[in-house]
Amino acid sequence: MSQKVSPSPTPNQVPTLINQERELSWQIASNLFISFKYAWAGISYSFQTQRNFRIHVSVCALAIALSIFLHLQAVEIAIISITSGLVLALELLNTAIESVVDLTVKQTYHDLAKIAKDCAAGAVLVSALVAVLVAGTLLLPPLVALIKSNF
Repeated sequence: MSQKVSPSPTPNQVPTLINQERELSWQIASNLFISFKYAWAGISYSFQTQRNFRIHVSVCALAIALSIFLHLQAVEIAIISITSGLVLALELLNTAIESVVDLTVKQTYHDLAKIAKDCAAGAVLVSALVAVLVAGTLLLPPLVALIKSNF
């Protein structure tokens, strides 16, 4: 692995990645409401800019709605919700890590930056695969029974 660092781009080469709403996010939240506001800003940013986050939100909503429709037990719905929430949380962390890495190396290539981004993306993939396995295990039997009973 190479430890070579590419030269930093000039300030004119780095595009502005933040908008007005996130300009003051470096400040410490003065109260709980402001903390929630910053958290919502992060979720909103991820939803607006990250295609995979939108996909995960849609699949999570579908899995929870299907589990309610199929009248799963409360514990089963909770397990699906927890695994779905874990995927969304890791996707948010992945976005945060990507942003910090991009902030650090700007728009240059660095082997360690690639490792950080790849590992964060791998964590999301592992959690998504586990969530699919859990949802499939809990949702498929009653779904198949429902389909068989109607045909």
